[in-house]
Amino acid sequence: MLVSLKKIAFLALLTGSATVEAAGGSGKTTRYWDCCKGSCGWSGKASVNQPIRSCDKSDNPLADMAAKNGCENGGTAYMCSNQSPWAVSDTLSYGFAAVKLAGGNEGSWCCACYKLTFTSGPAKGKQLIVQATNTGGDLGQNHFDLAMPGGGVGMFNGCTNEWGAPPNGWGQQYGGISSRSQCDSFPEKLKPGCYWRFDWFANSDNPDVTFDEVTCPKQITDRSGCIRNGQTPTQGIDGTYKPTATAMPKPRGEGTLSF
Repeated sequence: MLVSLKKIAFLALLTGSATVEAAGGSGKTTRYWDCCKGSCGWSGKASVNQPIRSCDKSDNPLADMAAKNGCENGGTAYMCSNQSPWAVSDTLSYGFAAVKLAGGNEGSWCCACYKLTFTSGPAKGKQLIVQATNTGGDLGQNHFDLAMPGGGVGMFNGCTNEWGAPPNGWGQQYGGISSRSQCDSFPEKLKPGCYWRFDWFANSDNPDVTFDEVTCPKQITDRSGCIRNGQTPTQGIDGTYKPTATAMPKPRGEGTLSF
């Protein structure tokens, strides 16, 4: 038993998280970046210290948590650029996602974190810890819609108002752009998260996952501002990791995003 506990402690230190008695199983992923205020950005959605942060049109954090969604007429609140994914090692990244889990509701997963282990595609075996910042009526059960710039706006588009993106967002409405070079023309603050998809994520096209709920790393909650009541963020991995040029995969063809 002592050996097992040491192994568990080591794994928690390595991933910057600690598994808790909560949701887990197998699921699916898609990708999106609609620039809209996340649904977990409203007060009263969940038992948390505060809703997730939203930003104004210039990507500055908003103090007014009640600001109207920028994807609605007259709205001023948008998704902050720092809610893009980033790599902390060759096999681990942090990020954010729109989430829908079987047997629960938004209040049970808003601002909760989940460790996803990819079980298919080029990223198979890698792990991504995401915080739930949004949900969606078009999501299936145990579905993680991974937030990544250039991933497609989906049902809503705030990117044209916020960043001057084309009318249907960058690339296809569902699926987004198809090559790494397209990231070069993105706003500077969105480029790192766009490149992440083609570098660390190896342009994986909606890979399957297994998932477990974990205590959020501080590096994630520092960006969102949202912590579930009763939880203390763990000390995760600081800094960012960039794959070497020789390790970067060649671009793959664009897949079809389906719900």
